[in-house]
Amino acid sequence: MNGITIALSKGRIFEETLPLLAAAGIVPLENPESSRKLIIETNRPEVRVVIVRASDTPTYVQYGAADLGIAGKDVLLEHGGMGLYQPLDLKIARCRMCVAAPLGFDYAQAVQRGARLSVATKYINTAREHFAAKGVHVDLIKNR
Repeated sequence: MNGITIALSKGRIFEETLPLLAAAGIVPLENPESSRKLIIETNRPEVRVVIVRASDTPTYVQYGAADLGIAGKDVLLEHGGMGLYQPLDLKIARCRMCVAAPLGFDYAQAVQRGARLSVATKYINTAREHFAAKGVHVDLIKNR
């Protein structure tokens, strides 16, 4: 099939993307939240959407399984963006990265004295860059 394939993930990104697609005249013919299909046709025969995990969206675009994708900035930063172009920030599905510590832990003091911290995160690259910019030594533990 010739046309455009858009990679989308279920959840908040998809929900906030639907009105934008509708404004462009594109409406999925099935609800991806209830459909078991990976590829969903739209009201436009030249456009289809492929439903993937959020973290897979950049990979689908990078390797040509989708022509474009809509992903969160957190996903793009973690992916590294090799071979990808980010033409537009849609200003949807905003999130914040936060550092959390146990109650009573003196984070500011630990960072100040140069302690080595253990950090669990699913955003390894983002955490590495964050702590390196602050001059903090961390052992990163991949969390799913």
